[in-house]
Amino acid sequence: MQITDTVTLKGPHASLEPLTQAHCTELKAAVDDGEIWRLWYTNIPKPENMAAEIDRRRDMHAKGQWLPFAVRRCDNGAVCGMTNYMNIDAVNRRVEIGATWYAASAQRTAVNTEAKLLLLAHAFEALKCIAVEFRTNFFNFPSRAAIARLGAKQDGILRNHLLMEGGGYRDTVVFSIIDSEWPMVKRNLQAKLAR
Repeated sequence: MQITDTVTLKGPHASLEPLTQAHCTELKAAVDDGEIWRLWYTNIPKPENMAAEIDRRRDMHAKGQWLPFAVRRCDNGAVCGMTNYMNIDAVNRRVEIGATWYAASAQRTAVNTEAKLLLLAHAFEALKCIAVEFRTNFFNFPSRAAIARLGAKQDGILRNHLLMEGGGYRDTVVFSIIDSEWPMVKRNLQAKLAR
């Protein structure tokens, strides 16, 4: 199995489906829930740009660089966000989980915890990755806290790493989980979901 092979990952709280334009209408509603596209420190598509964003992510998949998913809540069946494997390095068996966002109503629920558990389990157990990275804006404190709660360790900060839409530079905080840490991280995430 290759990292870019499409797959559906499902648990009791969340289902990760290969992203298609069929998800567009629900993703527009999800991104409008809380108007999360207005957050200045992250790059979340506006409702009117959702179709183009889906095309962009699918194009990155076609180039072998990303594997994009729509995230569906299992409690109500609604699509509530997007996530990806990205910056795929198949030779060195490394991948980043990123460009993730959730509707405001899905944040701080079991959805994100389970989505990360599904993605990490697939990366380490099925794809035999040796490391999984997470990256976020220095000023995205909720994301940084959520990544740390997963059990990822901070590797460092890439200063002036990216140009921000509207001007300025993004300092990127890099976290990772390595294969030897996966068993304990998995137990931690399973315990969180059991609560």
